[in-house]
Amino acid sequence: MEKYDIAIIGGGPGGYVAAIKAAQAGKKVCLIEKARLGGVCLNQGCIPTKTLLKSVEVMKTIKESAQFGIANVDVSQATFDMSKLQQRKSQIVNKLTGGVGHLLKANGVKVFNGKAAFLDKNTIQVENAQIKAEDIIIATGSVTFIPPIPCSGDAPIITSEEALDIQEIPAQIVIIGGGVIGMEFAYIFRNLGAQVTVIELMNQILPMVDKEIATEVAKMFQALGVRIFTGAKVTRVEGKKVFYTLDNREEVAEADKVLMSVGRVPNIEGLNIEGIGLKTERKSISVDDSMRTNIPNIYAIGDVNGKLMLAHTASMEGIIAVENICGNNTAMDYTQIPQCIYLQPEIASVGLTEEQAREKYGDIIIGRFPLVANGKATIEGENKGLIKVIIEQKYKQILGVHIYGIHATDMIAELVLAMRLECTAEDVARAVHPHPTVSEIIPEAFHAALGKAIHNY
Repeated sequence: MEKYDIAIIGGGPGGYVAAIKAAQAGKKVCLIEKARLGGVCLNQGCIPTKTLLKSVEVMKTIKESAQFGIANVDVSQATFDMSKLQQRKSQIVNKLTGGVGHLLKANGVKVFNGKAAFLDKNTIQVENAQIKAEDIIIATGSVTFIPPIPCSGDAPIITSEEALDIQEIPAQIVIIGGGVIGMEFAYIFRNLGAQVTVIELMNQILPMVDKEIATEVAKMFQALGVRIFTGAKVTRVEGKKVFYTLDNREEVAEADKVLMSVGRVPNIEGLNIEGIGLKTERKSISVDDSMRTNIPNIYAIGDVNGKLMLAHTASMEGIIAVENICGNNTAMDYTQIPQCIYLQPEIASVGLTEEQAREKYGDIIIGRFPLVANGKATIEGENKGLIKVIIEQKYKQILGVHIYGIHATDMIAELVLAMRLECTAEDVARAVHPHPTVSEIIPEAFHAALGKAIHNY
């Protein structure tokens, strides 16, 4: 039996970050991973989807090259080579997952390959080995949720995992679920040339996004030719037909592929958490703000605790868990977690939506600035979208920021820092931003919120 100070189950962005930070704190650490290091994010999620999106954007640039003064190029001949696209994706994934392995080795973290199961609160069985640890961090992530929709045996159902490895572009694809994953794939497949239909149960796509922004995104998809049905419930899939109800009528959509994209659920299978008495809530491992479970030496981070299923959330939760194991009293703050959606234009937000802010604070101040009034966005040929800032009345506290536009996912970090440092609207408005950059939309929006808009027209 091998003994460690900290054992970590799961090698995704929560688990491997926790392992490195624990090793840096002087702990003897092991990490257990049943598949490939990097977890869903590096292998079947964030990285491969963004790789496909980059190829889509390159094609878009090629097709629009004439507006940038490029002549004598027959863009009608440009096509996707799916095998080369998949090869590039695999090379990027392999490089990054290999990098995680090197980081763990460089920090002295012992890696065990295999499935983990608890024998007791301090002991884990991994294949033929047993590991004992003073503290254990569970970071096993999540798996695709398959809703109980009746499907015939020959229905061409795929999940995001199969969608990422697709070798032939389907003529028609129906996506069940209009959340982040569903809409990113809708964008990818439409730009690859497929006819795309999205069926969403809620009354708007991207239900977690500020309603004003989601409405603008829906318009973009409609302009692309994506069919979107909200407030619609899928009742069954028979062969290549998806049946759904909309306004009390049964409708049908035909598809060569049907992508199930209605969310993810925590991955706790085979851990024997019931056997050791770990508490769960809606299949998520229950934790407090220190990431500690009801068993004091066991922590749960990332998707498996069901708090906020984002890779960067998992990484911070891993750091918080390690700090608490090391004797600090650190709490996780979920109010300032950025959320990003990789379409074009991109979507990024932090803090409250307008609806949430009005419910909590009553009267609020909203400042907006359109990208069409930004010089750099116009130069880039990507001046669709807007920034929307939500401010509290009395102290001009920043409650939320929502960006729909080019470079949104990069720019949101500035607002995360501003909110963490408790900057006011005046502070951000007075911060000098370089010209010409898209980032100039940030102070412009805050000037607008303060009733002193400069370039807003």
